[in-house]
Amino acid sequence: MEGISGNRGPSVRSDCFISIKLGGEDGLKIELSGKTKTLYGRQIIQLVTEILLFFDIRNAHVQIEDSGALPYVIAARTEAALMRVMNSPKQFLLPEISNARRVSSRDSLRRSRLYLPGDHAKLMINAGLYQADGIILDLEDSVAPEKKHDARFLVRNALRNNDFMGAELMVRINQIPLGLQDLEYIVNQPLNVILIPKCELASQVVAIDQKIRELRGDCTEPIWLMPIIESALGIINSYEIASASPNIVALAIGLEDYTA
Repeated sequence: MEGISGNRGPSVRSDCFISIKLGGEDGLKIELSGKTKTLYGRQIIQLVTEILLFFDIRNAHVQIEDSGALPYVIAARTEAALMRVMNSPKQFLLPEISNARRVSSRDSLRRSRLYLPGDHAKLMINAGLYQADGIILDLEDSVAPEKKHDARFLVRNALRNNDFMGAELMVRINQIPLGLQDLEYIVNQPLNVILIPKCELASQVVAIDQKIRELRGDCTEPIWLMPIIESALGIINSYEIASASPNIVALAIGLEDYTA
């Protein structure tokens, strides 16, 4: 069985493609191709080896096509590929960068928000240069269904290891029930706001709020919630939705969806 993750091709930048086949008796065989091999090949192979050993993998054939991916991207792609062929409760996390966490308040200015597809590493790297009040790493509509698995690992690592230059960090999760699974990857990382798409019922907010508390344990620093109203039913229930959690800071309107 083969696990794959990432992107490849002549137009790909700041990303990589990884294929992992488990098994055999020849130990870890890692093949690397790409223009970065000469300068960074040793470090890339060392990182991938560290991840495999972290998950107790001793025999595997790994192929890497690197297009200038940063370490956190390589780590995300490796783990995502590996989790396609095995299950583990563990997560491989690189050390968090010193300025990853930003204090966010209920009244923080949210005048501008920059959406970034959660599976496009190259768009994340310099996103902070645009100085948006908030940067939204999207796991929902901008990510193809077959890429949602990969996006969870990349978004998780980007929250920890990408310098967004002080922007408030937001993630738009998928609709319930998939969105509840998304929370397992993000709520214990540097994160300020969760956007709840296509919200129509207060019970959806309650379910997400409860899952966040379950996953975060004794952590008291709030993660704010921003339900997105995208249907007539959401409009009808907007008061109940807005009142469903003390952590709601705003309601957003999905104008394109609402007028479709």
